[in-house]
Amino acid sequence: MNLLRVVTAMAWSDGELAKEEVDLMLERFSKLFASVPEHQQQLQQELRDYMMQNLPLEESIAKLETPQERELVLQLGYAVIAASSRTPDEPKINEDEAEAYRKLVELLQLPPETVHRLEAEV
Repeated sequence: MNLLRVVTAMAWSDGELAKEEVDLMLERFSKLFASVPEHQQQLQQELRDYMMQNLPLEESIAKLETPQERELVLQLGYAVIAASSRTPDEPKINEDEAEAYRKLVELLQLPPETVHRLEAEV
């Protein structure tokens, strides 16, 4: 659940949670934690309510336990903020999201080469 908390905090970084962001998170997390389609759908429903909370990023990152979790959070966080824009004229990653992402990278304390690799994979 810590992974979801951090990624959700990234999605909330611009003050709103877009449908595209929610859909991406639900799809990725349900496939990560459930292999059967019926279980994935059930998990998506349970996660949807949890995601409506706007939790502090620092608090959520402090609960990550492994380097693999930190890498997954960075990858999903980047994918989520790149999933939508608030208006058609706005870039996919707006200024608020870019600032939150810089903060996420700083808090995760991953090596720059790891950050670049994970961004390229997205």
